[in-house]
Amino acid sequence: MNLARASCFVLRRWRGEVPLRTLLWRDLLGIGTAINLLATFTAFMAASQGAATWVAAAIHFAPLPVNVFLFAAVQRTQPRSGLASALALVWLAVMIVV
Repeated sequence: MNLARASCFVLRRWRGEVPLRTLLWRDLLGIGTAINLLATFTAFMAASQGAATWVAAAIHFAPLPVNVFLFAAVQRTQPRSGLASALALVWLAVMIVV
């Protein structure tokens, strides 16, 4: 993936140009959850191999900027439903813990 394509991905979501259905189900719940589970698994593996606690915590919280971005992108998408906003907020809270 080249830089122009990656920036297009981010800008389209930030501007609300991506349909809410795609943003919510594919990007937030699908890809976002997979990224968080991978980071958590990697953090557990690092901790079990004797890495410092701060290293495991840093690995675990590394996807936080992506999480906040996806949550904000859902909030910026028009028209947005209350259910989508609530689901995105619950997802964000769960992903911070998981």
